Order: sequence, then C-alpha cells, then structure tokens
Amino acid sequence: MLCTAGAGLLIVALDPFAEAFRIGTILIGAALIAGAVLRWVVPSVGMLAVRSRFTDLVTYGLMGTLIVLLALVAQPKPWLDVPILEDAVRFTIR
Repeated sequence: MLCTAGAGLLIVALDPFAEAFRIGTILIGAALIAGAVLRWVVPSVGMLAVRSRFTDLVTYGLMGTLIVLLALVAQPKPWLDVPILEDAVRFTIR
C-alpha cells in the first residue's frame, strides 16, 4: 500500500508523461482502497489498531473512491463524463 501511494506521488511530482497527474492520482486512490480491503481482511493488526475497523474502512474506502473519481473527471479531457457535475457548476456560477 505504501509503495503504491509512493509511486503515485512520485509520478505526480516528476510528471514524466502526458497523463502523469491522472495516473499518479489514481494510484494514490487505489492504494487507499487497497488499505481499506486489507483492514477488512486482516483479522488482527496488533498495535496499529488505534481506531475501530469500521472507522478505517469508511475513511480509507470513501477517500480512495473520491480521489479516484476526481482523477477521472479532472479537466482537460476527462476520462469519465458526469452530466450532473456540469449542471451543478452552471447552477452555482450564475
């Protein structure tokens, strides 16, 4: 999980190719989602269990999903088109 998040941060920082920001951000979000899955699957985490399992699952899963979705709809040329977002922007800017 840490290696994936580190690789995502490195890709974003170095910007080695055209879609580096989007790919790096998706890797960071995927690392958070993987952390949620690992927290759910691994029964005992010892001293790392500072918070409850439910809190970790919700936090990691929600933040990872939001980061991946924001990376997919980032401008220019979004990979995912969500029409309600365009309507929300038009409504708030008027």
